[in-house]
Amino acid sequence: MLCGVNGPEIPFVFAPELHVFLSSAHTVAGTPVLTDGSSTLGHVVESLGVPLTEVGRLVVNGAEVPVSRVPRAGESVEVSAVERPQRIPGAPLRFLLDVHLGTLARRLRLLGVDAAYTNEDPGDPALAALSAQEQRVLLSRDRGLLRRREIWAGAFLYSDQPDEQLQDVLGRFAPTLAPWTRCTACNGRLTDADKESVRERLEHGTQRTYDVFAQCTACGRVYWRGAHHSRLEAIVEKALRDSAT
Repeated sequence: MLCGVNGPEIPFVFAPELHVFLSSAHTVAGTPVLTDGSSTLGHVVESLGVPLTEVGRLVVNGAEVPVSRVPRAGESVEVSAVERPQRIPGAPLRFLLDVHLGTLARRLRLLGVDAAYTNEDPGDPALAALSAQEQRVLLSRDRGLLRRREIWAGAFLYSDQPDEQLQDVLGRFAPTLAPWTRCTACNGRLTDADKESVRERLEHGTQRTYDVFAQCTACGRVYWRGAHHSRLEAIVEKALRDSAT
């Protein structure tokens, strides 16, 4: 809560989807929030624990307003969640994942979604700067990271389970899926490869058993339909079914 001298108390109504970020007191519709008379709506909402990446429309006394609006006495505020699917204008839809989301990064890449990730933590400032530099949607469960002003766009992941995280991202952003076209290790593009061209990268058992291969154009990693293919195929098929509904 913001504290200020002679600041107005503003009633807030938050969408149910945002209650996970709020103290129990502020989940009650119309709960007054003491403001300082100069902070913007965006600052007030964030001070209550809600990342602006999760906020859709802000409505004051029935009219939509920007996050830069300073609330005044006699006003009431409605805070909605982002609409789904969420459209990100201005650049191709690409993602950047923080260090804790390696499994999700690999699954997005499996589906052909551009997902930048490194298992070495570059730190919040570097992640935010990369989001802005490459115009990538930053995915994280770290509210503090998502509050950094320099990020280009961001999204909070509501679950710590990779299956649910994947479903959340696909449902929220509806990215175009192109399974089996990206390297799950480095995010590079895959291309068909003949057996002879990759033979030196294969173990003898793989050479004898498999004949169809793909290779990453960036890191050179070779792929084939090995023992884990059925599990990966199940992930792909579910994602394709869900995206079609």
